[in-house]
Amino acid sequence: MATLILSAVGTVFGGPLGGALGALIGQQFDAALIGRRKVEGPRLKELSVQTSSYGSPLPLHFGTVRASGSVIWATELIERAERSGGGKGRPSVTSYSYSASFAVAVASRPIAGIGRIWADGNLLRGGEGDLKVAGKLRIHTGHGDQAPDPLLVQAEGPALNPAYRHTAYAVFEDLDLAEFGNRLPSLTFEIIADASGVTAADVCRAIDPIVESADLEGTPITGFSLERGGASEAIGVLGEIVPMSCIVRDARIVLQRAEVPHEQPLPVLPEACAGGDRAEDALTSGWTRKREAMPATAQCAVRYYDTARDYQPGLQRSVGRHVRGDVAVIEMPVVMTADEAAGVANRAALRRTRARDTLRYRISEIDQRFAAGALVRTTVAGGIWRVEEWEWLADGVLLDLVSVPVDLPMGQPGDPGRANVPLDVPVPPTQAVALELPWNGHGDANQTIVRAAATASTAGWRGAALYARQPDEALLPLGSTGRSRAVMGRIPESLPAASPLIFDRRNSLLVELAGPDLMLDNATWAQLMQGANLALIGNELVQFATAERVGGRTWKLRGFLRGRGGTEDATSSHLAGEPFVLIDDRLTVLDPALIGGSAPAMLAAIGLGDADAVTSRVINAGLSLRPLSPVHGKATIKPDGGLELTWTRRARGSWAWLDLVDVPLNEPQESWEVRFGASGQTVAFWTSSAPQLRLDAATFAGITAEAPSGMFEVRQIGRSSLSAPLLVPLPA
Repeated sequence: MATLILSAVGTVFGGPLGGALGALIGQQFDAALIGRRKVEGPRLKELSVQTSSYGSPLPLHFGTVRASGSVIWATELIERAERSGGGKGRPSVTSYSYSASFAVAVASRPIAGIGRIWADGNLLRGGEGDLKVAGKLRIHTGHGDQAPDPLLVQAEGPALNPAYRHTAYAVFEDLDLAEFGNRLPSLTFEIIADASGVTAADVCRAIDPIVESADLEGTPITGFSLERGGASEAIGVLGEIVPMSCIVRDARIVLQRAEVPHEQPLPVLPEACAGGDRAEDALTSGWTRKREAMPATAQCAVRYYDTARDYQPGLQRSVGRHVRGDVAVIEMPVVMTADEAAGVANRAALRRTRARDTLRYRISEIDQRFAAGALVRTTVAGGIWRVEEWEWLADGVLLDLVSVPVDLPMGQPGDPGRANVPLDVPVPPTQAVALELPWNGHGDANQTIVRAAATASTAGWRGAALYARQPDEALLPLGSTGRSRAVMGRIPESLPAASPLIFDRRNSLLVELAGPDLMLDNATWAQLMQGANLALIGNELVQFATAERVGGRTWKLRGFLRGRGGTEDATSSHLAGEPFVLIDDRLTVLDPALIGGSAPAMLAAIGLGDADAVTSRVINAGLSLRPLSPVHGKATIKPDGGLELTWTRRARGSWAWLDLVDVPLNEPQESWEVRFGASGQTVAFWTSSAPQLRLDAATFAGITAEAPSGMFEVRQIGRSSLSAPLLVPLPA
């Protein structure tokens, strides 16, 4: 801010030169007030984007990490066309889907396996090894006996397909790209490089065999990635977790801890001896001690890959006061917990604010135990000291020692923050039924209304492809369900019979839904009158007023309107185990030309979790076009000995009867079938074009003589079927 202000003031009074001088002075003010941000690194990166550049380096991975890869082989997009519809004057729809096969290299050393895989940030492969989209996956771990992938051999030929030994890679075969915008997604892999864990010593030895680090065996590392460089790069990163000192012994590099516990036994230097020509070396005590000035207090921050956040980069800061704006950021491509990262940040801050304490010490003999890098104790000063340098002089050995910190505290625990990780549940099998619904009074009265209800036990379900299985076993595509799960299940007990003319307050019904996360709601009387909470139970359509969860996925329903939509003949035919389907907009519309009609086809559904197709007959087939049974039947004996039979007509789609006048016919013509008989035997048969039938005395006497306990059955003749019968007994 001072830079901007003083630059503007200097320009006004001194022109360009004054502006430059003002900006220079302002920078000094800003530096004193807010400091300068210091960033160490760059080593850790955001989860990098998948590449396919030739010659890109593949990193070394240790432990378990999440990293992207490099595409080393791919096919062109494979297009598939699927046609649906086109029956009875309806337009045909051709849908296109795309897939691809490709290989992604993930590591330049053998690995134990691959866990989860993310595509564009969404979970592509779960922890159980299940793919969330259609396709196949093969993992090659990169060992020396690795065989070529069969798909690559088939596509490129044996001569052009190496086995990529000592390189771990994954091959995706025919991966469905619909969820990724019909393009190759950017993938990141949970790479399990070492199944049994890894230590800092393992990392150092794997990178350079000349490194010995037995002192670091007890330092476990969850995960570590080294994109480029060698042992020095790895030691520089791991040194922030466990500070190390380095010595050379027998042409080998030996790493040891630079911070040691108090109780560790260490050699003690012999008594110091005086000597030397220089004044500072000729002290009678033989040693001098020097402490440098206290450095400015600095706060440290560690960027790392957080295990609690699916390996997304996290940041943990050290505690304590610090110079304003002066933050040392340590980039660490290491997988850690928030507590571990906070501990690294706190110990790094303490090391950076600790004054350097040195000791110059002369001994009179050469001892291998006191070589450069050795940790020792002295008789003149407490603590632990490391031999930084030694010089062989004519009158002794001069050692330069530096104080070694011991047991730096962890500090306060860290907080990983809230993580919005993708849901990882296995893809469950599909549950599906097909059903026909009554005409609701809107649109074409001749239209068959067929729906598919599909769901699964968990939200990991990815939808299913639907087909109509014809009597000749041919499969006709009907589209897809999408991912919206229908609210459906089974009834563990039968629903008692009740009249469709009253509100059923007496009965209750238990329903076991397909999954515990599926929900049912209550409905007021006004909402019931608007059609709320309509459900299919067996073959009957009912509405329910209250739904109460009684445990897990089990609900208890109360308050029923029975026999809705012309299904009153199914109110007394329920059995335990019948399907329950909530009728709402989560059902899938099916083409009636392919699956409906007088001889409906079977519904076949198959999803990612299905070994075989799930099939279902069409429940209530013909319900959309079936006329409603008449009501209010009455048989009256006339004074002349004849009989008059009357009834009241009902019409499909006229459920509300809002104007209280005669309902529309909704049929090509009004036609009735009347039968008279007993015990399933028909004695007489008539047809009528009006809701009444008159019999003369002789006809009436004849039929009653043949069947004294007979009954009349009245059915409406519709365009494709008969209605359910209205039974009218003989008058008493």
